[in-house]
Amino acid sequence: MGATPEMLMRDLNTFGYLFEALCVRDLRIYADFYGAQVYHYHDERDNEADAIVELTDGRWGMFEIKLGFNQVEGAAQELLSLKEKFLKETKSDPSFLCVLCGMANAAYKRPDGVYVVPVTALKF
Repeated sequence: MGATPEMLMRDLNTFGYLFEALCVRDLRIYADFYGAQVYHYHDERDNEADAIVELTDGRWGMFEIKLGFNQVEGAAQELLSLKEKFLKETKSDPSFLCVLCGMANAAYKRPDGVYVVPVTALKF
């Protein structure tokens, strides 16, 4: 790709896509350790989840991946909306909703139940 750090800092959109791909890679590594699967969800109405992790016992959760903390609110609202869609259409309820963020100081649970987790918190 030939992108330098300076180029990526000027093009945060591309940097965000690269960050998302690296986070999904990490989620796949962690999920594989537990025998879980990682999927991407995108439907005909442009509803999307960056990652869905499904455990072998059928429990699952959704991730939105955002580079900046300023994107957390919108990502949380997207997850909550998608949760309602799944409940209505499939009667399936995710075990958790999580915004995985590049620029967050600490992990926490929002009042609406959505977790906000810095990517640096991903560990075995």
